Amino acid sequence: MVAFAKSIAPTVHHIHFPNESAEYRRARNRLLEEEMEVRRDIERVAALRRALPAGGEIREDYAFEMADDGKPTNVRLSQLFAPGKDTLAIYSFMYGPERERPCPGCTHFLDGLDGAAEHIGQRLNLAVVAKSPMPRIIAFAK
Repeated sequence: MVAFAKSIAPTVHHIHFPNESAEYRRARNRLLEEEMEVRRDIERVAALRRALPAGGEIREDYAFEMADDGKPTNVRLSQLFAPGKDTLAIYSFMYGPERERPCPGCTHFLDGLDGAAEHIGQRLNLAVVAKSPMPRIIAFAK
C-alpha cells in the first residue's frame, strides 16, 4: 500500500477544484501528503502487529451463550474455530446491560457486516460479542 500512496501523489496534485485559489491548492496538497504519511504509518504498525509472536495459551475453554436461529444455546471458545481456520475475529457490540439502547455506531457497522459475513467466513472465523443477556439481544435484533 505504501508504494501505491507514493505513486499516486504526483497525479493527485494536478487535480483542481473549480475556482480554487493557489493558497487552497497548496494547503490541500500539504494535507494530502500528511494523509498519505498517516496511511504509511498505519501500514507500518499493521506490519508490526502481524509480526507479533504467538500470545499466551488460553487455559480454559470458555463458554459463551449464543443465539442459533433466535434460540439461546451455549458454545465453547474452541467451537468458534472452523476446521482449517485458525484466525478468530471478534467484534465487541457495545450493548451491555447498563445501556438502554445499543451503540448506534456498532449497530450501523454490524448492519453492513451482515452482508459481508458470508465472504469473511470463507477466510476466517467471525464472532460478535456483547454483555447483554441473550434474550435482550434477540429482542433488539427483531
